[in-house]
Amino acid sequence: MKAAAARTRISLKNILCATDFSAVAEAAAPYAVELARHYGSKVTAVHVRSPLAYGLAPAESWPALTQANELQAKEQAEHLKSLFRGVEHSLVIGEGDTWGLISALIRENEFDLIVMGTHGRQGFGKLLLGSVAEKILRKAQIPVLTIGPHVQIDPDRATAMKQILYAASFSPQSQAAAAYAISLADENQAHLDVLHVIENQKAGELVHPHELVKASLNRLRQIVTPEAALWCEPNFLVEQGDPAEQILSVEKRCRADMIVLGVKEAEGDLGASTHLPWAVAHKVIAGAACPVLTVRG
Repeated sequence: MKAAAARTRISLKNILCATDFSAVAEAAAPYAVELARHYGSKVTAVHVRSPLAYGLAPAESWPALTQANELQAKEQAEHLKSLFRGVEHSLVIGEGDTWGLISALIRENEFDLIVMGTHGRQGFGKLLLGSVAEKILRKAQIPVLTIGPHVQIDPDRATAMKQILYAASFSPQSQAAAAYAISLADENQAHLDVLHVIENQKAGELVHPHELVKASLNRLRQIVTPEAALWCEPNFLVEQGDPAEQILSVEKRCRADMIVLGVKEAEGDLGASTHLPWAVAHKVIAGAACPVLTVRG
């Protein structure tokens, strides 16, 4: 894994914030606003409504239903304006397939980041973040900042962060995430913890744990250039066990303001979140007390 370039600033000039007006979704809006203030960004707030369904309503009631639907759309637009007051923003309220509209917006605009809130829960043996959040997290090609249900830090602390935890898996996606972690550390003069988790060895594996730890530490040190190490003062950590549990344990111990992870686009069934590495990302997002930034290569 190559060293991430020092002093390479990331650009966050165009932010997309998705909301369905639920409490967990709206929790993300203050983070988008603070990021916009910090980076001088424009926020595009998007909400996708379900198409109006008349169902079994008598035809004579359709005009009233249409009028009520239009009134609700106006009220939602006003609410979005209030959420993003004070920063440059635009509003998009559409109907139909949420991911379809969001993916079209991403294709048509040069967004640097998606900000969203999500719940995290366990159901039927699978980790669930919400169907829309699942698709955004797994399919969007740009970084996603997710505000999970247990986030406890204030938005201003998330934009003036002093402690960043970067979890390295040595994949190409993890290398891309390293550039973001180092850039954020530079931007905020933050301390950087660089963590690699060695999963518990299976029966029959011959490599001794101390050899794996030593090799992993050497690889971690290669991620941060000597120049970058002078100002972000990286702390290199190697833990052993369940990756998500160890990441969350280190996050709690170091009181991280943000966790940075590298992920790849998921294929196949979106519900198959027990498959690594997505189970790790889901567990971290669902359990973290700070926002989680996921980055693709």
